[in-house]
Amino acid sequence: MLLKDEVEMLKRVPIFSRIAPAKLKLLAFTSDRVSYNAGQTLFHQGDQGDAAYVVLSGTADILVDSPAGEIKVAEVDLNSIVGEIAILCDVSRTATVKATSRLEALKISKEHFLKLLSDFPEMAVEIMRVLADRLNHTTSELTAVRSRLNQPQSMSTH
Repeated sequence: MLLKDEVEMLKRVPIFSRIAPAKLKLLAFTSDRVSYNAGQTLFHQGDQGDAAYVVLSGTADILVDSPAGEIKVAEVDLNSIVGEIAILCDVSRTATVKATSRLEALKISKEHFLKLLSDFPEMAVEIMRVLADRLNHTTSELTAVRSRLNQPQSMSTH
């Protein structure tokens, strides 16, 4: 794919929408284009967070280890970013991301990602929106599960 095509794709990603094309060109040039087939893993929970991934095409599942095995907690689709939490919080990967279809992504190194955030505060604000939306979704799901668990079980009398 041509660099100008990658820049056009990056413009469609909400966190990059306000960044000048010249900077997006530099981002595309300094990032790696990666491809995965359905079933392949982008990264595993517990891995070191060395990069963030912007999904240019395809879909993936976000999976978390639990005592009962892997649990799917979310889906990733076009123009989404994954892997940024490990970079921002300087922690190991909080989940496994596995492609569910052919997936193309731009792999942005930790160094370049953090530089972009410092150079473009509006990008940092957009990342906060993405993370806040995820937290809100997770809180809603947790509330629903806890309310089901705390409901008194009806007892039938025979």
